[in-house]
Amino acid sequence: MKNSTRIIIVILLIVIVGGVVILKQVQKNNTNPKVTALDTENPASDNDEHALPRLLDLGAGKCIPCKMMAPILEELKEEYKDQFEVVFIDVWENPDEAKKYNIKLIPTQLFFDDKGSELFRHEGFFSKEDILAKWKELGIKSASSKKADSNFSRWEPAKPDNRPKDEICYLCDGNIDPKTRTVMKTKDGDVAFCSQHCYIITYASLTDKNKTHKSIKVRDWSTGRFIPVTSAVYLYGMDEHSRPTIKAFSDRDAALKEVAHSGGNIISWPQLFEKETSSLCAFCDRPVYPEDACIVHVDGMQTWGCCPMCALGVTARTGKDIEVSAKDALSGETVRVKTYQGHVSELEPATAVAWGGAKKDTSGKIVSTGCFKQAFFITETNLRKWVVENPLATGRLISIEQALAAKMKLTPQQISKACKIGECSPK
Repeated sequence: MKNSTRIIIVILLIVIVGGVVILKQVQKNNTNPKVTALDTENPASDNDEHALPRLLDLGAGKCIPCKMMAPILEELKEEYKDQFEVVFIDVWENPDEAKKYNIKLIPTQLFFDDKGSELFRHEGFFSKEDILAKWKELGIKSASSKKADSNFSRWEPAKPDNRPKDEICYLCDGNIDPKTRTVMKTKDGDVAFCSQHCYIITYASLTDKNKTHKSIKVRDWSTGRFIPVTSAVYLYGMDEHSRPTIKAFSDRDAALKEVAHSGGNIISWPQLFEKETSSLCAFCDRPVYPEDACIVHVDGMQTWGCCPMCALGVTARTGKDIEVSAKDALSGETVRVKTYQGHVSELEPATAVAWGGAKKDTSGKIVSTGCFKQAFFITETNLRKWVVENPLATGRLISIEQALAAKMKLTPQQISKACKIGECSPK
């Protein structure tokens, strides 16, 4: 055989052997456990060069808190793709990854810098707000909540409130209808309410309940004269929105004449008080109308929150996960919030935000403006429209998670005194 032929045969053998080796290596790689991740590259390699910091979540597809983390991870991946990477590994499908990262429970979130060095790890459900706050704490300043970054606030009313003070309800700041005016006598003067309902809410908030209802006066619907709230008879009906209507009369005959005109049922003060206090806020124990309140589901039961913030506070008071359904204050559309271990686990729609009704006192400290000044909105656009339509409103835009966090920071003692610390006591 010629030398040239031998050389060609040797070369062909080398090529064939090399091809077999490469094929076996490919087959070996294909038999490695598949990594389930939001990113296409293998996130498990510590030798990878990452231009961005990386959030690695190790969990499982069927683990309940892991399932709650899934939409959060998707949102973070999309909203912050230019700031940090987001990767998920299912350790039930890839058990070696749990060993590699020394995972003790799931889900676990690992924070890496752009060089691949671990900066922090967290075990359990981790809310979007907390993840962003942790990135900020770790020096990734741009990784902060886009909702919170809007910094939308108004600390002074857009126009002065020129209404006479005695025509403004002490509790809700609404206009007082002269025919339903209710007055509480105090040592500093009369305090006026728009209805018996607002008075009863205030009474429930008093720290000193030794004061009796006998000092309260209400306007007679037919004559306009003031009469004791306890001796009046009441015509109890419903308006077109299924909210109670209450008309006070000095005697039953006058009430019967009104029944012929507008319908309703005649009841006494004890009966009215019982009806008004039959539904209470599950956080602050103040009377609510279910038609106005937020629906709260907790531990298989339905209850109420007198405002969105109190509704969120039910999880702080009970220590249980809750689901809140609140109405957008502008459009009436539903905002649904689910909590898990004191954090927002589900939010529908995801664009929902809150208005924290607040003002600055004389020292510049931010203080709440009360339950009637808190609201949820399906979008920031709706919130801004509402603020324009309510020129007297003051406060700031906050995320739903921030609203919940404020309640979760309360101590049991503070919760037990919620709306019972004398702030609503007429002065």
